[in-house]
Amino acid sequence: MKLLADENLDLSVVERLRQAGHQVLAVAEMAPGIPDGVVLDLANAEAAMLITEDKDFGELAFRQCLIHHGVILVRLAGLPGATKAAILIQLLEDHHLELPGSFAVVSPGMVRLRKRVQPGPS
Repeated sequence: MKLLADENLDLSVVERLRQAGHQVLAVAEMAPGIPDGVVLDLANAEAAMLITEDKDFGELAFRQCLIHHGVILVRLAGLPGATKAAILIQLLEDHHLELPGSFAVVSPGMVRLRKRVQPGPS
């Protein structure tokens, strides 16, 4: 799966995702410090799902109805990078069909998926 890792995602997690066969671009390696809106634009330009630990992307995705290819919000604070990576790899395997276009929240022992609501005709 093609992913864009926000700069708050530990690079050890990024490396493990790459080792698992995912194509992962990392903001920390490309353009650290860019604003959230630009991160989402970059994910869209790359047709990649965004993986982030920044809950502000929920605001961008739902309240502002910005288009996205999918967002995975990682709520695994305090867990080692290897554990976070293992949880994300399992999520990508188990939910690869549901994730595109969804907003997923991953916390210990739980995954919540919410499909993007398409705006109706005006």
